[in-house]
Amino acid sequence: MTTNRTPASDPMSPGTAAPGATALLEAAVEIADHPFTALVDATTGEVVAGGFCPGDALFARLGPADRGARTPADLEHPVVVALRAYGAGDLDALDGIPVRQSASPFRSEVQAALRRIPAGTALTYRELASAAGRPRAVRAAASGCATNLVALIVPCHRVRRSDGSLGGYAYGNAVKARLLAHEGTT
Repeated sequence: MTTNRTPASDPMSPGTAAPGATALLEAAVEIADHPFTALVDATTGEVVAGGFCPGDALFARLGPADRGARTPADLEHPVVVALRAYGAGDLDALDGIPVRQSASPFRSEVQAALRRIPAGTALTYRELASAAGRPRAVRAAASGCATNLVALIVPCHRVRRSDGSLGGYAYGNAVKARLLAHEGTT
């Protein structure tokens, strides 16, 4: 298993590109009244990180192979167009965006299961574990949500605790609640 998390001891600053690393496009849009940033592999078009934070914070979470030079994405780039469409109410607009994250086989299944949750629906962590093929691996499924580098596009915000409460979200429960409301989930 490999990981996209960069150790705290990494000498590279958040804005420094690794030699020979993937060139990145940075897309920044407003989603549900919050700024959202996506880092996109300039060659493949795959989103390698996305979140409700500045690009530097996302860049710092990437592994060295994905920490290439960043340039702003064109306003007509398919990821920018899809993100804007989602923000404007087309809740299926993100479904076709390709993503890339390093993960264990089970976390890959969790990520795939997350992408199958339709907008307007919320699962419990237990239901997510079942959808990923391991119904008893509830904590591992929750961990898969917590380590998701491509928030919103891999919609970990659509998972709640079994008591109906929000649980956690890397960008805060206020953002999670706003996204669920944007999608019509109560």
